[in-house]
Amino acid sequence: MLDEKLKDLSESGAYKKLCQRRAKTVWPMAIIMLAVYYAYILVIAFAPEVFANKIGEGHTTLGMAVGLGVILFTFIITGIYVHRANVELEPMVEDIQKRFENGELADGGDA
Repeated sequence: MLDEKLKDLSESGAYKKLCQRRAKTVWPMAIIMLAVYYAYILVIAFAPEVFANKIGEGHTTLGMAVGLGVILFTFIITGIYVHRANVELEPMVEDIQKRFENGELADGGDA
């Protein structure tokens, strides 16, 4: 019985829409994050002199500043994802859960 309900859920239009929306949110952010991270690593590996330049008169280098920027970018992109998940995805999940518990999705209710 539960397997049949789960099959109906996975085939419902509401669930498919949720999966598509989530993929449109997650994949671009993941690709951007990986591009930023790997660009940083590739500069370190193949052109370390770029990041060896000192900033100001202290011991801080450009590499340290850019590394801090990568870390901050990670926090920012995570915050963007959490906001979008809470605003766009979570209401869809709650709607699907209610409809699933009420048996509406099992009856073909995909609206």
